[in-house]
Amino acid sequence: MLKTILPGILVCLLASPNWAETLVVKAKLIHTVSGKSIANGAIVCVDGKIASIGEIATVVIPEGAKVIQAEVVTPGLIDVRSSVGLSGILNVDHDSDHLESSAPLQPELRAIDAYNPREELIEYVRGFGITTVHTGHAPGELISGQTMIAKTRGGTVQDALVFDGKAVCATLTESSQKTGKQSPGTRGKQMAMLRALLIEASEYRSKLNKQSKETDASDDSKVARNLKLETIVDVLDGKKALLITADRAQDIASALRLGEEFSIRIWLDSAAEAYQLIPQIKKAGVPVLLHPSMARANGDRENMTFRSASILKESGIPFAIESGFEAYVPKVRIVLFEAALAAAHGLSKDAALESITLSAAKILGIEDRVGSIDVGKEADLALYDGDPLEYTTHCTSVVIDGVVYPGESR
Repeated sequence: MLKTILPGILVCLLASPNWAETLVVKAKLIHTVSGKSIANGAIVCVDGKIASIGEIATVVIPEGAKVIQAEVVTPGLIDVRSSVGLSGILNVDHDSDHLESSAPLQPELRAIDAYNPREELIEYVRGFGITTVHTGHAPGELISGQTMIAKTRGGTVQDALVFDGKAVCATLTESSQKTGKQSPGTRGKQMAMLRALLIEASEYRSKLNKQSKETDASDDSKVARNLKLETIVDVLDGKKALLITADRAQDIASALRLGEEFSIRIWLDSAAEAYQLIPQIKKAGVPVLLHPSMARANGDRENMTFRSASILKESGIPFAIESGFEAYVPKVRIVLFEAALAAAHGLSKDAALESITLSAAKILGIEDRVGSIDVGKEADLALYDGDPLEYTTHCTSVVIDGVVYPGESR
């Protein structure tokens, strides 16, 4: 019986996402993103990290290493804003945990509690080279919940998790405005409700600070826990960013004003009319999680332009191109294609690739781990059979923490 069990145990160990063999990736062209590209190069991955990189003639290939070949290699792609894992590949209730519509203010909702690492949509986006996603509750309520950062692998949330509670999602678009006598029904009410919540959280923080200094406080006098306010206190303390979805210039201006008023960290999400407020955004020092290039130009996005990415790049404003959220199947886009279209409208190919790798990593604060091909970073790679930004190119394999996964289905 032991002979029967042992092979099964071995298979489980080999399939574990935490297990990585020594891997060598050879390619005709390696885009490091952080430095010069390498022609006819090789990347050595040991224990899930990049151990060495260079021209094939200069790289020592470890004995017994697994060797795979590609035409072009890039860092694993990073989707800087998505709902994948909360949104599923279907359009039915059982895989649609991206938006709770019972109340307008729900910062206490955590993405980690709704994320399904076995969702088929995660495997789908990974097939195009996406190895890391910043995902969470979708726009649609004034505050819809929190975000998380995950790798696109793993059978459990803990296997996939990179960072829990990275940002709190707010929405200043028509989608979060209510009808009839419900609130918020107008832009003024949206802003008033956000201010009121931030003020309430500030007062809650003061009570907690006062309580921490009192050594003889009775149980009856202790401040009751409030998950909603605790989350907003993290925003006030700079532990979480306030990610504000806003497309019209007046709403972007309101988001910037809110950030200045409360000295909080703002991330602009979507920002279709950001090109109208370049000086103000630059002065505020906030990054832009830019709408997909092929987003539908209607509603709040009716004045969007394909040149948004190139305008932001020329202006020196930090940005990354996102997949965002769509209300129809499959609810997410592929950032590789969105970057390619930006490259066709004024953004250089190098800048387009950077916008879905290193730039995204920097905004998310994980550039020490992922986003470029450098020694010591996690071995997250995307392998292609041609120029990644050309439509006819295919992703042939994906490497996450040194483990090889199949690329897109053909």
